[in-house]
Amino acid sequence: MERLNITLDDERAEKLARLAERTHVQPGTIARSLLIDAIDGTDADVASIVELLDGIPGAYERAELGRAQARAGDTIALDDL
Repeated sequence: MERLNITLDDERAEKLARLAERTHVQPGTIARSLLIDAIDGTDADVASIVELLDGIPGAYERAELGRAQARAGDTIALDDL
């Protein structure tokens, strides 16, 4: 099993919180189930994955920033988190 941390914008975080409240489960449980369903329902070819990633506002810029920060040594060791 692998852990993944995801940051939601305020609108989606609120939707997730309302859904979790209505279903009487923790938001993380609902989020995990929704993510699993999305992954299972996705065509795993490279073109569809690129299209999905291209649809995330600012994703490319954030990835490039992360690469630049890593190259500059501006990172935190996993053990320090």
